[in-house]
Amino acid sequence: MQALFAALQQSRGAFLESAVRAFHSDQFVLPLPAGHSFPMSKYRLLREAVEATLPGVRVTEAPPASDGELALAHEPAWINAVAEGTLSEAQQREIGFPWSERMVERSRRSVGATVAAARTALFDAEGVAANLAGGTHHAYAHKGSGYCVFNDVAVAARLMQAEWHRRRQGRADGQRLLRVIVIDLDVHQGNGTAAIFRDDPTVFTLSLHGARNFPFRKEASDLDVDLPDGCGDVDYLAALDAALAQAWASHGDALPGLAFYLAGADPHEHDRLGRLKLTAAGLAERDRQVLAALRERGIPVALSMAGGYGRDIHTTVDVQRRTLQEALAAWRTWPRQARHPAVEESAA
Repeated sequence: MQALFAALQQSRGAFLESAVRAFHSDQFVLPLPAGHSFPMSKYRLLREAVEATLPGVRVTEAPPASDGELALAHEPAWINAVAEGTLSEAQQREIGFPWSERMVERSRRSVGATVAAARTALFDAEGVAANLAGGTHHAYAHKGSGYCVFNDVAVAARLMQAEWHRRRQGRADGQRLLRVIVIDLDVHQGNGTAAIFRDDPTVFTLSLHGARNFPFRKEASDLDVDLPDGCGDVDYLAALDAALAQAWASHGDALPGLAFYLAGADPHEHDRLGRLKLTAAGLAERDRQVLAALRERGIPVALSMAGGYGRDIHTTVDVQRRTLQEALAAWRTWPRQARHPAVEESAA
């Protein structure tokens, strides 16, 4: 009996080790006023759906990001104002949330989840990992906006670059920097991310978004693709294919060593805020297209779920659950022995 128990424990351990990693912070529910438009319950529902239907995804509570980590992409004055609760009424209105201790903790852990996913994908050589929230791309270095307090992708990108550089110290090419690509397919332009990386040639920002949607004053990404209201599957996927081809061409032989993919559910045809007309099948094909392009090039990827405001919240949850399903399928076929050189050298 003891031998059987030991074998079962060993088998369970092997299963956990052979699962794609996803990180969550849905235990921190904000005390929002009645009728608030933000779908706070989406994150718990998504975690429960993943745990119930995708046994190949291992879900773990996210750690909080520290002040020092946040300062890689945010001004100290902004970090202090959030942490100490000194945000003005105007700043809270721009974020869209009233200040609370839970808001602070949730914002830190949303960043921490993307950091953990990026570390897992890059340094643990898993290739694919995910944040079940995140994608807070409207946050600037000095302010929050559009339900975004801190910019999880910006912090994680800068931190991964610093850690990658530290691991390479003492090597002949130790002064090289990790190149990053941000593939932002939320329906809203990633204005905060574009602004943070405006003058940084090591981070390539790509955004496909509704031309007439929020934010109404866009920032310049390295590559912006404005889509008309009502854009459907065929036109969207063709635009995405062309944008990815342009992104790879712009890099030449110096491909990125890490990708962040914001897989927003809000381009869906029944999203309250989206204005586009993608079907669930079209969004799943979008995810496959992005993940296949990254897998083909051996570029590890950290996914964030970003936006989703379906008229029926369960529709949004199912779209994002399918994104995790596609991520799991990609992870299972990831080229474990043929990764991008940056990954191999970083993991050494």
